[in-house]
Amino acid sequence: MRGADDEACVTALGHHLLAEFTGCDAAALAALDCVTRAMLQAAEVSGATVVTHSFHHFSPYGVSGAVIIAESHLAIHTWPEHGFAAVDFFSCGPVDMNRGLAVLKEAFAATGETRLELERGPLRAVRV
Repeated sequence: MRGADDEACVTALGHHLLAEFTGCDAAALAALDCVTRAMLQAAEVSGATVVTHSFHHFSPYGVSGAVIIAESHLAIHTWPEHGFAAVDFFSCGPVDMNRGLAVLKEAFAATGETRLELERGPLRAVRV
């Protein structure tokens, strides 16, 4: 419970970071175990609390999956044939998304990265 002296300004219920990795290593993006391991490590280094995870390898190639975290989720879809991965990191808590995404960029040997960050939820500078 917060006291009167502990007021914090909350502007959103959560933060949603969309990242696109380009120029990735095709073998890394096609390997179910590599993608799963990288995603779990990304969640861990970000400070998130992993609840469960599920990943699927598509034929002939590509992996999609999600790590469910207590704070929300981290999801991925890969296109090895294009050296491309789309990542979605949503959090309603204090996690370091930048650290998590750095793990993925390195694991997939991405040469390029673009990001879009969104605030989610109806709050507008509400004092709590």
